[in-house]
Amino acid sequence: MDGSGKTIREAYVEASSFLKRHGVDESAQNGQLLLEHLLGWSKTRLYLNWQDPFPEEKELDWQRLLSRRAGGEPVQYIIGSEGFYGLTLQVTPAVLIPRPETEILVQEIMNRGKRLWPEGSGRQPLAVDIGTGSGAIPVTLATHCPSWELGAVDISEAALEVARRNAEQNGVGGRIRFLQGDLLAPVYAEGLSPDIVISNPPYIKSSDLPDLQREVRDFEPHLALDGGDDGLDFYRRLAEQLALQPVKPRLVGFEVGMGQAAVVAAMLRELGLFGSVSIVRDLAGIERHVLAEA
Repeated sequence: MDGSGKTIREAYVEASSFLKRHGVDESAQNGQLLLEHLLGWSKTRLYLNWQDPFPEEKELDWQRLLSRRAGGEPVQYIIGSEGFYGLTLQVTPAVLIPRPETEILVQEIMNRGKRLWPEGSGRQPLAVDIGTGSGAIPVTLATHCPSWELGAVDISEAALEVARRNAEQNGVGGRIRFLQGDLLAPVYAEGLSPDIVISNPPYIKSSDLPDLQREVRDFEPHLALDGGDDGLDFYRRLAEQLALQPVKPRLVGFEVGMGQAAVVAAMLRELGLFGSVSIVRDLAGIERHVLAEA
């Protein structure tokens, strides 16, 4: 992975092979993202300039970037961003990297929310995201549902700072109320009564954490992964808090781990607050989201 006189394309091909040898999934895509980051170029510019000489003065930085990725560090943390629902979000090791399956949860919340609160029909809903991390959910909702009120809660101040930056950079900084605290407690403390409650909480069993792929196990925040002995601790606590709320939400949406959907759906049904509780599969066919409507 060294030498001079190579073209941009040759550097990309070498990087892809290097990363593949080190067990990196999607090695070609990762090599491209790192090269765009190193050069400060768009994908289009990269393709248009494949045959340009690779800048020798960037060789050392290039080797460092590739070594970090080969060592397991997620490419999103290295380049500092990830795409989500057409937006670009900052990510740091203080937050989980947003996943494509969460885009389905956002779409479900938007579809159902717009049906329950049609535009122009009066008061629009307050939607609160619990365990917001990067702010992917509320930033997307604020972008696509401009009349909604949004709240974002996280126990981690470092995570909230990332979420605030993402809101500002996507032009919705004044639309989201950020609250630090444990689950719904800071929402209630502010005297707020959410119409919509959304959460993608930690749902990995504590005993499964050592078996996660290295990118997740060694680099993503365990605070946002560990769901207790059976992975369901946070759903139980959220259900308990929902039951205590004087004004009940009309719409609840949770993301869940594999094999958890039926149990979480039963928890919400047992509250007796919702007329319907449904399960939504992700693109891989896994039961991934539980939606409840009053």
